[in-house]
Amino acid sequence: MTSETDNAVTFVENTPLQAGDQAPAFSLPKNGDDTLSSAALQGKAYVLYFYPKDDTSGCTREAIDFSALKPQFDAIGVSIIGVSPDNAAKHDKFINKHDLSVELLADEEKSLSTAYGVWVQKSMYGRKYMGIERSTFLIGKDGKVAQVWRKVKVAGHAEAVLEAARALK
Repeated sequence: MTSETDNAVTFVENTPLQAGDQAPAFSLPKNGDDTLSSAALQGKAYVLYFYPKDDTSGCTREAIDFSALKPQFDAIGVSIIGVSPDNAAKHDKFINKHDLSVELLADEEKSLSTAYGVWVQKSMYGRKYMGIERSTFLIGKDGKVAQVWRKVKVAGHAEAVLEAARALK
């Protein structure tokens, strides 16, 4: 059994993913009572955006922004997938409440978040805790990380990711 403290040590010892690295494999529950795996995405480009929690202001804005641009991502063959520690049932409620069109993965064990180096120690008002560092990864058709955005500011972010996705070869 690993504790959150163990996860923090694991993250500190691992080098965060960078452009050119192989994207970690995954298979996680998703909204709609299904699962999604990296194997199902083989040969396809996709965006993984990690966010802290469903139905909070910044996370909702980010999901709405990506959903609004989904037709443009679809037109260039790039899938958009959000990832948070929330469970799939909570994702379903979040999607229905805000009419979202992106897929959302439930990373309750924080395995994918840890693999991508976004499950980190945070600090607020002097209190330290573990949480998601809002980050986005553009994965190319070759399964390698094409671009990384860390400590994302939501305003204009989905548009920036779309521009990078259009530039994928």
